[in-house]
Amino acid sequence: MRRFLAAILFSLLPLAAKADPALVAHWVQYGPGGVAEARVAVTGDACPMADIDGAHVAMQEVAAPNAAFAIRLCLTDVPKSAKSVSVMGTPLPVPVAAPERIVVLGDTGCRIKGSTVQACNDPVKWPFPELAAKAAALKPDLVIHVGDYLYRETPCPDGDAHCAGSPSGDNWPTWNADFFTPASPLLAVAPMVFVRGNHEDCPRSGAGWFRLMGPGADVGAPCKHVAPYAVPLDAMTLVVMDDANAPDPTIDHGLIPTYRADFASLATLAPAPLWLVMHRPIWGAVKGPLGLSVGGNATLIASLDANALAPVSLMLSGHIHAFEALNYTGHLPPQLLAGHGGDTLDPAPTDLGGLNLQGQMVKDGIAKNAFGFVLMTRKDKDWNVEVHDADGALAMTCVFAGGRIDCPTK
Repeated sequence: MRRFLAAILFSLLPLAAKADPALVAHWVQYGPGGVAEARVAVTGDACPMADIDGAHVAMQEVAAPNAAFAIRLCLTDVPKSAKSVSVMGTPLPVPVAAPERIVVLGDTGCRIKGSTVQACNDPVKWPFPELAAKAAALKPDLVIHVGDYLYRETPCPDGDAHCAGSPSGDNWPTWNADFFTPASPLLAVAPMVFVRGNHEDCPRSGAGWFRLMGPGADVGAPCKHVAPYAVPLDAMTLVVMDDANAPDPTIDHGLIPTYRADFASLATLAPAPLWLVMHRPIWGAVKGPLGLSVGGNATLIASLDANALAPVSLMLSGHIHAFEALNYTGHLPPQLLAGHGGDTLDPAPTDLGGLNLQGQMVKDGIAKNAFGFVLMTRKDKDWNVEVHDADGALAMTCVFAGGRIDCPTK
């Protein structure tokens, strides 16, 4: 009898040991074709159910836990008509067909690499957590992150209080510390468009980016180049381009066919107007040696054919850690840079007018060297471009209209 009871108890052990999922992170992101996906990172042995407009929907597992990522990534598509989405009782944002309030930010992680240490434990020196909360409080319909999420590449040096306790490397603790926990207010309030940055290239954090943020069918895929894809948004279409691997100062001739094909595809992905969203700008400005202003991505410039940017009305990027608004000479779309989201700032000249960026002249433009983010608000056919500081204060308002970005000069 005792053996019989013991056998029954033993047979029940696997059932008793099975862990229910616990929600670790959650967000909604747009992928190719504007498909919105609800994604969750969970612990436990299975993916949870999602509730979409009162219907229970099974979430698909796309990445199982491993030694570096002890979380399970699950997703399900969200219809454009959805009014409510929740997972395990936690509400997620729903898509807005025609977003009128768009937050743009990037380069948000805290830099730890060898002897270069940013004070991740100091909210003034690394303001991304407060910045994200202030941006979320403005209730955007959409958030565009222009890339570079994970900067904690090496361990915090022993005894350094600036980063004591920080994780490092391409793993879930570091992704959670550098992005998902501080960004949680933004992830809760609006769907995301995630752009791949150079810190998410394959030698660094590419594997984690594809596991967590890879677009569409590429989620969980091996690290590779992502073909441009379109996200239709009524007033315009975002075209997300992966230029993570394009060197800035030198030409990588082996990459020119790839980027030339990417640029050529712009005219075929969606009708104009297009907003081209990529991490590295084709032309942006920083102060180089001896205080000289330099800029321009040599590989991308070499990959441009005549009229490749003709369908594009605006370019959004990061990579340079400053806010910049640039209007170029010739028939080129203007450029907004929002790479001032948290990582150590780059010096940039305040007045960008007249700069020669690898052969392309800047007609006029402005830069701001302070942490912050951008809120774009639609006004009929035009857009106000609000430049906010890290504490949420409005620093200036520019206007994107008539093929230009005009900002106050004082």
